[in-house]
Amino acid sequence: MAANLWTREELIVAFNLYLKLPFGKMHSRNADVIHLATIIGRTPNSVAFRLTNFAAVDPYHQQRGVKGMAGGKKQCQPIWDKFIENKEQLLFESERILAQKEHQTLENKFEDLLFDIKDLKGETKLRAVKVRINQNIFRQIVLSNYSTKCAVSGIDVPDLLVASHILPWASNERERLNPENGICLSSLYDKAFDKGLIGITERFEVLISKDLKKNTAKEYYRKYFAELENKKILLPIRYLPKKEFLQFHLDTVFSKRNG
Repeated sequence: MAANLWTREELIVAFNLYLKLPFGKMHSRNADVIHLATIIGRTPNSVAFRLTNFAAVDPYHQQRGVKGMAGGKKQCQPIWDKFIENKEQLLFESERILAQKEHQTLENKFEDLLFDIKDLKGETKLRAVKVRINQNIFRQIVLSNYSTKCAVSGIDVPDLLVASHILPWASNERERLNPENGICLSSLYDKAFDKGLIGITERFEVLISKDLKKNTAKEYYRKYFAELENKKILLPIRYLPKKEFLQFHLDTVFSKRNG
């Protein structure tokens, strides 16, 4: 029986997948579940059950009254607690373990993300690699959370989508990888949100800044912004934008464009 117990490394990579998958896709027929099962030497059914164990300790599902499979809660809770305590470290560690089990290095697996920092050395390189990889994980989590659609326009072309931070990456280290701090937006609306030209209320409705409204007579405004005022964004399937973060953006970034 002891031989069947999950190791800490196996739990961490299963948690990595849990964050990236919608609840309805955590089943043994999912290609990502099958892949993870293959590289850690488990069955797809075993991995699927473990994912639902994580659902049992996820506060989001607990608030919804969805209990998941609670049998493995004792093993999964410490991993979730570690994520809350230090998201950056746990997510980076999960990708390092995955690369190792796939017989790759992080540099090879994420060559497209890291190609321009390959000549860095030591701690400088490690910090840069960690930031790039964690940003990539955050993007995967946020896009999955919004069903790979822009929350404002509904655009569903992944190459046009950005995992937009509500609290800027540089301003709040603790929350930079929090799924509640991300909104999936197209590049246009990501830039407009980042610059305070649009905001989102605690009711998840779009506001247009006074600065942007100075352009109401222009064709691009009529085409891309006129219909947005008070429009409710497309809501995510799991983690809603945290209302305190949205209000902070309104008070500090959006307000500067409304003087």
